[in-house]
Parts: sequence; structure tokens; C-alpha cells
Amino acid sequence: MNKLLTQSGMETSALTFGAMQFGAGSDAHASRVIYHMCRDAGINHFDTANGYTNGQSEQILGGCIRQERDDIFVATKVGYTGGAAPENLEHQFDISRQRLGMDVVDLLYLHRFDPETPLEATLDWFQNQIALGRIRYVGLSNFAAWQIVQAQFLISEMGGRIDAVQPMYNLVKRQAEVEILPACRAFDIATFTYSPLGAGLLSGKYTQGFAADGRLATDTRYAKRYGLASMHETAQNITKIARDFQIHSATLAIAWVLRSAFKPSPIISARTTDQLRPCLDAIDLELPQDVWDHIAAVVPTPPPATDRLEEA
Repeated sequence: MNKLLTQSGMETSALTFGAMQFGAGSDAHASRVIYHMCRDAGINHFDTANGYTNGQSEQILGGCIRQERDDIFVATKVGYTGGAAPENLEHQFDISRQRLGMDVVDLLYLHRFDPETPLEATLDWFQNQIALGRIRYVGLSNFAAWQIVQAQFLISEMGGRIDAVQPMYNLVKRQAEVEILPACRAFDIATFTYSPLGAGLLSGKYTQGFAADGRLATDTRYAKRYGLASMHETAQNITKIARDFQIHSATLAIAWVLRSAFKPSPIISARTTDQLRPCLDAIDLELPQDVWDHIAAVVPTPPPATDRLEEA
């Protein structure tokens, strides 16, 4: 799998930390504590976006890494709002670099596919950022497999490549296994998968009913995304397995992603150190094979891309 490196030449860590709650879920002080806790655990890859917490995420993260910039791999995203036309991307990226306090960002994602803008124009802008030395790697977030393949073909014609893809992937959202992750493996594209805990569903805190402060209770978008009864049943099964082995549900869910044959780096996140600790524990979790077999037996596997169920 394609290895992305920090400016000092270090490989990115097995876990990535997503700073989307810096400045909202956690204030500046709490965010700095969380950052240093991640660093103590060996995490050197931090992910943010132009639209996170009205810019506070990028500002706080930029301040955290200033003293060790070359050893930290920083990813941000543009184009979630306003489309993927070069003018909009340029405007947002200028703001992001100012907030981060960086002339060069390691990895820049197009935050989502824009059907209204020719992909060639968007990728040409990304290639120009590479040429100008403003970014080191090109990424795509929330793209379907066919869109990834199309982008890879177009950018290769320009002499470039797609270096990273960021899809959703967890125990109750496994669609990425069908085509997205295989496509990335075929083109040697690194994958950094978000929502390993399913917006908290797999953390165990919802097994006794909705947590009052959780996103599934306070955000209708996440409530709909994880609203299927089968997902909650899977979460209950995972919580039971974790309890049987005296492991935190979050630790087990993240470790499952780490064990994937597609070798993704799960993007963890937390508002507090108490939330972060079990996520970090996944790095060194070792369990007998029968535990993973048990998980495989209670977690639905998505059908193959051909939908020929007899071949699954």
C-alpha cells in the first residue's frame, strides 16, 4: 500500500486523529491536551477541514503542531461547500493555510464530488498546487469507486496521481469493502477511513438507550445515517462481545478496522481524554482468532458488487 510520509520522512501512524471537534466539542485547552495525548501514543497524522467548527479546528490544530511541524502529517479538505470549481477551492485553501499557519499542507482532499464542475478542471487545480509546492499529496473524500477510478485516470494523464481516499467504514457501514477499498488497493491509493465508531453507535454508550449528548441524539443527519434497527442490533452484539472479554466497545470496533485486509488507517476522534483513551488502546489490542470469528458471525457482510449472492 502507498505510504505517505511526513516532511521529515516518517511514515504516517496506524491511527489518524480527526480534529473535527476541536473548538466545538472540545475547547482550545482541551484540544491541546487531546493533541498531546495522541502524540504520546505515537500518532503523527492529524486530519481537519476548511469547514470544521467555523475554522477553529484548523486554527487550534495549527497552533498545536507549530513546534514540531516537520514530524506531523497534516491533512485538510476543501470544496464541501461552494463546489469544486478552481476559484472556490483557491479561496478556501488560502483561508485554510492562513488558519493552519502553513505554507505547505501535506495532504489536501476534495471534500466531496461535485457533479456541476468538470473533474478535469478540479484536478488541474490540484496538480497546480503540487507544482507550486503548496501541497504534497492529493486526496478524495466521500467519492464512489467509479469516481475514484475516473479521477485517477484523469490525473494520471496530467502526470499526477490520487494519493489518498477517505471513505466511511465501520462495523455497521461496510459498503466500502465492495468497491471503494478494492479500487484503492488496485491503484495503490492509501485509505484513511472515517467514523470507525459510527458516530458513537459502536462505543457502547447507546446500548441502554440514546445518550443525551451524543450525535445520534442531537444531529438528525447522523440519526438517519445510523437509524436502521439492524445497525443497533449489531452494536449491541459488539458491546456484549467486548464486555465478555473486558474490553471497551470502542477499542474493539477500532481494532476491527485496523485488522481489515485493506489496511486502512481509521480516523479516530474524541471530545475528552476519557473518550480518547479506549480509542488509543486499539493500537496494541491482541485477541485470539475465535473472538474475531465471533465478530464476523454477528456482523452482516455486504453483498458482492455483482450482487451474485451465491458467490459471497
